[in-house]
Amino acid sequence: MDRYDLCVIGGGPAGYAAAMRAIDFGKKVLLVEKAKLGGYGIYDGALASKTMWELSNKIKTVKEEIGEDKRIDLSFSKVKEIIDEALFERKFQLSCHLRIIHAETNLINYEKGKASFVNDKEILITKENGTSFTIYAENTIIATGSSPRKLDSIKVDEKVILTSDGILHLDEFPKSLVILGAGVIGCEFATMFSNFGQTKVYLIDKAERILPFEDQDVADLVASNLEENGVVIHRGAQLVRMDHLGDKVEYEIENADGSREVIQAEKAMLSIGRVPNIKDLNLENANVQMSKRGVHIGDEDTRTNVPNIYAVGDVSGHLALVNVGEREARHAVVKMFADFPVMPIHYENISTIMFLSPEVAAVGINEQKAAELNIPIRVSKVDYSTIARAIAMRKTKGFFKIIVSDDDDMKVLGMRAIGEHASSAIQSVSLLMYMNKGIDELAHMIHPHPSIVEGVQECVRMLLGKSVYKSSIFKDKLKCYRRTVDGEILPLHTIKPIGEGADQDSSINRDKIREFNKASMR
Repeated sequence: MDRYDLCVIGGGPAGYAAAMRAIDFGKKVLLVEKAKLGGYGIYDGALASKTMWELSNKIKTVKEEIGEDKRIDLSFSKVKEIIDEALFERKFQLSCHLRIIHAETNLINYEKGKASFVNDKEILITKENGTSFTIYAENTIIATGSSPRKLDSIKVDEKVILTSDGILHLDEFPKSLVILGAGVIGCEFATMFSNFGQTKVYLIDKAERILPFEDQDVADLVASNLEENGVVIHRGAQLVRMDHLGDKVEYEIENADGSREVIQAEKAMLSIGRVPNIKDLNLENANVQMSKRGVHIGDEDTRTNVPNIYAVGDVSGHLALVNVGEREARHAVVKMFADFPVMPIHYENISTIMFLSPEVAAVGINEQKAAELNIPIRVSKVDYSTIARAIAMRKTKGFFKIIVSDDDDMKVLGMRAIGEHASSAIQSVSLLMYMNKGIDELAHMIHPHPSIVEGVQECVRMLLGKSVYKSSIFKDKLKCYRRTVDGEILPLHTIKPIGEGADQDSSINRDKIREFNKASMR
């Protein structure tokens, strides 16, 4: 029986990162992947869909320049060809890197097959041809990812009724597409297909607005842009039925007022969440326990109830994002093998991107979450129409919003950016949060001009009372206010000038946020 210091089950972004970090410690590693190296980080997931998003944005920009009535007939086969080129490039990088690392260090082996626990230190590997063997591992990381959630009442065949696993494998653009679920993924695919202009898109949203976990102003701008792009949003609608009619779909919804609609579409996509890939792992053989919700593997800072078994990425129940999975995986390896104290992961300064129209970037809490946690805050908001670079780009739809503690320190608690270059602009604020800093440093930096990030600087300058444009003049474009625990919104002039005493202890507020994050991730 071969022996390893670490067995990594799952070759997606988290699993690959874990294997490579273990090599840094000189450990012998076995990486097991049942399907495709790279997992959803490449195939049918992040890289594939974001390549399509980039292409759809270019098409939309060209259409806007030459006139909305002009049609650009880019075939779906060409879209898939471009996506495949991107996937091959990334796959080639990973596989070549893995082979060379194996040849140079002899520390890592790769097996394509299914892994399942015999006990907490023995793992059965079953190959595609049916052969199997057992290995011994001192430590194991479970990084098996997740799959699209389905409903028993809806027949998914990945041809007419699809999930994200099948939507990128169509032969041609559908003439019409209904998407069930108005979370991030549902809105992203609605954005992409509507950008190409060859598909009539319907979006079923059981809530009163899309993106229910985001602030109203973010959701409203995204919804407005989708509708301008021809998307029909069924707000507050309950799906009564969705029937597979052979070559098309018929769905019935009940609206908030009790009325019903029956609509037919060529294709349907379910975007109702994901479930962890843990069914075939035989976790009970290793005595690994599930979370209290019974959905994900229970973990404490990546380690399960079994001391030598760790869970990272989508299976752990934290944020299902590539960057989070990679961070958790690397952290788990350091906890296993480092000879120094390791601080736990903090999730409050994780940056996220939503590939919408325009793109949305987020870090920390939003106003909605601050209200739920009863945290008083100060908020500044700058519209893109006041930013020189946005004006030059002719992309003035969007805004920056920074949320800080309601005290003299004004520690950054969160930020939302929606518009061109949003994902790049958010990094400076994310760093301030990581360093537990206030906003003074950002206010005094000299930013490049013209750049989108100048809008971020104006946000913090408004909070400090020294912005170039004054919010009292451009009331529709600039906002700076205090939101109390009672939900009352007070204008800037009611805030005590800096140095006259704090309204709240910011450390208490940050502790509230940490406790919320710790509880909500279980």
